[in-house]
Amino acid sequence: MANKKKLILDVDTGIDDAIGILLAVKSQQFDMLGMTTVCGNVSVDAATLNTCKVLELVEADDIPVIKGSATPLLRAPHYEHRVHGEDGIGGALKDVEPKKTADAGFAPDFIIDQVMQYSKQVTLVLTGPLTNLALAVKKCPELIHHVKEVIFMGGVVQGQGNVTPVAEFNTYADPEAAKLVLDAGFPTLTQVGLDVTRKVLLTDERIDAIQNETLAHYIRESTSIYRQRYFERNGLWACAMHDPLAVSLAIDKQLVSTQAFHVDVETKSEFCDGQMICDFQHQWKKERNVQVCTDVDADAFFDLLINTMNA
Repeated sequence: MANKKKLILDVDTGIDDAIGILLAVKSQQFDMLGMTTVCGNVSVDAATLNTCKVLELVEADDIPVIKGSATPLLRAPHYEHRVHGEDGIGGALKDVEPKKTADAGFAPDFIIDQVMQYSKQVTLVLTGPLTNLALAVKKCPELIHHVKEVIFMGGVVQGQGNVTPVAEFNTYADPEAAKLVLDAGFPTLTQVGLDVTRKVLLTDERIDAIQNETLAHYIRESTSIYRQRYFERNGLWACAMHDPLAVSLAIDKQLVSTQAFHVDVETKSEFCDGQMICDFQHQWKKERNVQVCTDVDADAFFDLLINTMNA
C-alpha cells in the first residue's frame, strides 16, 4: 500500500458509478481509504446498498463504506430512476442480500478525518452530486489545503445537458453544493463533464471484449436499461461511461486533455439552474479555478477499462 495513491471515492451508486467502483478496485492502483455515498441517482440508502453489493461482487468488502447526506444542501432530492432503474443498478444483483453493511460515521466527517490524517496524500474522486464534499468544506474550510487533488464528474460547458437543456444531472441535483466546491479554492480541481464523457460509449462489442464472465454478465445486465435509454435519445445502442472516466483519471491523467478556466454554476435561474458556466475568454477576470477536460482518447480509456476487468 505504501506506493499506492490514497483514494476516497464518493458515489451515488447508479449504473455507471458501479462500473467506476469496479475499475477503481480491480485496477489495484489505490489504497482505498473508503467509499462514501450520497443522495443522487437514488436515495443515499439505495446508493449505500448498491455500493456494498458491488464491493462484494469483486470480493472487496473490506473497503469501508460510509453513508453521507440524504438530501442536497437546500433542495429536495431528484432521483433518476428512468435512467438507472428503480434500484439504481438496472435490476442487476436484485436477488443479492449483501453481508456487508455501511460502517459507522458520516461521510463528510470521514472525508475530513482521512484528508487531515494523510495531508496532501488523498485523491478525492466524486461521481455524484458534490453534497458531501461541500458539507466537509463548510465544516472544515482548511480542508482545501490538505487534499492532494479533487476529480469530479459533473457539468457540461459546451454542449447540451442531460436532465435539462443546459444542465448535467450531478450539478442540477445540488447546484449549491457544486458552486460551493468550485468557489472553495482547491488547488487541483478537475472537472470531467459531458463534453468528454459522451465520447466514451460502452457498446456491445466493448462488453464482449470483457473476458471475466462474472463482470461481463454484470455489466451487460446492469447497463441494459441504460443503453436502451441512450438508444431512445440518440439512436445508438450504447451508454456513456461518465463516472468510470472520472475514476480513470486518478489512474492516468494522459487519457484527457485539460485546460484551466474559471467555472461557476447557476443557482438562481428559472430555466438554467445547475448549468455550469465556463469563462472561455476570461471575461470575468477571475482566477482559473478548474482544470476542464476538453478532449479524451476514448480508445485508450476502453483499453484501460477492459484490460482492468480482464486482469
